[in-house]
Amino acid sequence: MTLDNLFTLAMLVFLQAVLGFDNLLYISLESKRVAPDKQQMVRRLGIGLAIVLRIVLLFVVVAAIDSFQAPFAGVHWTGVVEGEFNVHATIVLLGGVFIIYTAFKEITHMLSIDDVGHAHEGPTRSPGVAIAWIVLMNLVFSFDSILSAIALTRVMWVMATAIIISGVLMIVMADTVSEFLKRNRMYEVLGLFILLIVGVMLVSEGGHLAHLKFAGHPVEAMSKTTFYFSIAILVAVDVAQGKYQKKLDAERALDH
Repeated sequence: MTLDNLFTLAMLVFLQAVLGFDNLLYISLESKRVAPDKQQMVRRLGIGLAIVLRIVLLFVVVAAIDSFQAPFAGVHWTGVVEGEFNVHATIVLLGGVFIIYTAFKEITHMLSIDDVGHAHEGPTRSPGVAIAWIVLMNLVFSFDSILSAIALTRVMWVMATAIIISGVLMIVMADTVSEFLKRNRMYEVLGLFILLIVGVMLVSEGGHLAHLKFAGHPVEAMSKTTFYFSIAILVAVDVAQGKYQKKLDAERALDH
């Protein structure tokens, strides 16, 4: 219980909170697919199980970190596509592809609603399936945060405590984020596009970890600076568009 370990713990909790924002968006999206009276239970149970599995994953990664980085398969089509896949790269790649698919499907669904009166559909997933997806995707999101934690410290109680604290914060914030999106449905589109960028970032990172090359050009990982700058631009555009829309509505009201 040294001052250095306590400072590292605070840094890890902050890091987990920042990296967990995109996870909260996915949790809110997934829980929305079950019956309204089950949504809070799905979010809390899904995150709770994910915390336990994160700690298990932490021990596994610490014990076998070299195995996660060792290539197990490769593609060597010279001049077309090349790459070496390890466990880390594969998990990040598949997670990114799934998130892009989920965000694109939800955006398409929003645009395809012909009758606004039918916009609120019934549950499309059982609570068990939704919880399973939340736990699975939480592990995908947590993989990089665990590796970042290992880079800062190898003290197990510090890393495990940071995971538990960040998990509790996620349980608290998940309800808040879901309620906010429910009351302000216009921000669902913004959330989905942020999720889409998250997927692109994960795919680029996975491709970089796998040393993927297409036509001799290597896949470069999207930097965190570029990611957060893109999010800031999206939010700024959304705010400006909302204010401009209110101005147009006011002008139309005066004309009538």
